[in-house]
Amino acid sequence: MCTGKCSRCIAVTLYPLAVISIICNIVLFFPGGDIKYAKDGHITEEVKYMGGVVGGGIMVLIPALYIHLTGQKGCCGNRCGMFLSIAFAAVGVAGALYSFTVAVLGLQNGPLCKVLLVWKMPFKNSDRSYLSDDTWWGICTEPKNIVQFNIGLFGTLLATSCLQVILCAIQMINGLFGCLCGTCRTKGPL
Repeated sequence: MCTGKCSRCIAVTLYPLAVISIICNIVLFFPGGDIKYAKDGHITEEVKYMGGVVGGGIMVLIPALYIHLTGQKGCCGNRCGMFLSIAFAAVGVAGALYSFTVAVLGLQNGPLCKVLLVWKMPFKNSDRSYLSDDTWWGICTEPKNIVQFNIGLFGTLLATSCLQVILCAIQMINGLFGCLCGTCRTKGPL
């Protein structure tokens, strides 16, 4: 496959992943679909780090746009464009790794929820894992189903960031080939 076509495929795949990351992070601000928790500051700290918006969103979307444009010119643009795509893909890797780290912390620490009458993070620094013991989830009384909500969205952020890292790393290798080997235009008859 031509390096330009590969760039376009990677970029087209990165677009929906970036949008999914942004949407997941925004939805995390509204547990149970209610704005009162965000307004009152009862949101998990990892949500405020904006890993899905900044890391998996903007820091991946901008490189995806450039990578897509690199693949537009004929077969793969030029060597300089492919070289720059390596740098842009590295920015995408950094953003996806930031999103990955925030998602892991969000899953590890668990949600901020009301336990009896106190808002706290009951699963943080506990001896047993709440991820494998769903009988423990009932201690969170408010917001309703907050544990499932956080696991689902942080899990989605984790999966999308892994795919983003892989795709951006492939583009770094693809860009290196495009930079070293040049374009793959057909020369035609001599």
